[in-house]
Amino acid sequence: MLNQAVLVGRIVQEPELKKTDKGKLANITLAVPRSFKNMNGEYDTDFISCVLWKGVAESTVEYCKKGDLVGIKGRIQTSVYENAEGNKKYTTEVIAEKVTFLSSKKAE
Repeated sequence: MLNQAVLVGRIVQEPELKKTDKGKLANITLAVPRSFKNMNGEYDTDFISCVLWKGVAESTVEYCKKGDLVGIKGRIQTSVYENAEGNKKYTTEVIAEKVTFLSSKKAE
């Protein structure tokens, strides 16, 4: 069996490091353009939630900002929870194992 995802996209919001009882993490959303045009002749974009843990989270928060291009290798994970009304909600996210920084650093 294989569960592997490889994404290349731009970070939608500033990465922020959070501390939990399970360790340090960062949640980011990647904007990933599709490789084909829709019926209107435009490229749609998918916004994919990614979770980064420990060292991967720390280095991404330190070196990346909103709009930076990154590559992520990881696995897809689904979760289910009950909201305040008692309804089941499902989430799907990519758990990052490796992040590659693809934006070149601009001269200041």
